[in-house]
Amino acid sequence: MNPLRTLILAAAGNDTIRRVIATAPVSRDVVRRFVAGETTEEAVAVTRRLVESGLTVTLDYLGEDTTDAALAEQTVQAYLELLDRLKAEGLSDRAEVSVKLSAVGQLLDEDLALTNASRICRAAEEAGTTVTLDMEDHTTTDSTLRILAELRTTWPWVGAVLQSYLHRTLDDAVRLSGDGSRVRLCKGAYKEPGTVAFDEMPEVDRSYVRCANALLAGTGYPMFATHDPRLVRIIGERADHHGRKPGEFEFQMLYGIRPDEQLRLAHQGHTVRVYVPYGGQWYGYLMRRMAERPANTVFFLRALMSKK
Repeated sequence: MNPLRTLILAAAGNDTIRRVIATAPVSRDVVRRFVAGETTEEAVAVTRRLVESGLTVTLDYLGEDTTDAALAEQTVQAYLELLDRLKAEGLSDRAEVSVKLSAVGQLLDEDLALTNASRICRAAEEAGTTVTLDMEDHTTTDSTLRILAELRTTWPWVGAVLQSYLHRTLDDAVRLSGDGSRVRLCKGAYKEPGTVAFDEMPEVDRSYVRCANALLAGTGYPMFATHDPRLVRIIGERADHHGRKPGEFEFQMLYGIRPDEQLRLAHQGHTVRVYVPYGGQWYGYLMRRMAERPANTVFFLRALMSKK
């Protein structure tokens, strides 16, 4: 594993480092650039601005690894409030939500997570939008896919997320590439053992392309989450090869990362969805984004000085 990635992931779990970074004056600038805010109102305002620029959005209420049923309920209520606001503001046809199952009780009880996720899906249906289940570390993959399958019996539009750094992902991509299946492909951002995940970034990238081909060859709706210019180019080429036109797949990028590229792709006719996090639990989110690709650390620092 890349030493910088190891260091960043270690820092993500260190409370002392978290307190230092969270209280540093520069952190406020970082958070404002990459997190929409702490409130529903702030998240909706950012969503409206992005939608008006021609982009689509998926919103993530930050939080995970909840081992308290009351906190899981708080997360559910945050999503219900958000979905109500998206509908009221006329944004639900361009904005959906992303949900981490560990934030709604998965570590307490899988049935509780299914119940809570169902409540969010029902609210999304009423609002006229969709839900994507974020993927977390490999110990929750099977549970997440089981919950996904249950949710899809009622809401077949529920999106899945697959991580190319896991050895198993190509098989999962083939299995989830059928009619109507929405799948976001990303690289992966958690510290994983070599027994289940590729250790080197070139291997992760090759796996990403293999999985992308499997999704594009299927009949579902692939969503490619990457900021890597080389992978963006390759995805475009492979989409052409598989006869996929703009609108039959989409690119996804993080809020605050390569905003000019997001607009460039959108102006070419592509659907570009911006992953917009909000809420107070921003520290772990930012650290994982840097660990996902250590070069993201440079993106974060450059973004404070530039809008490129």
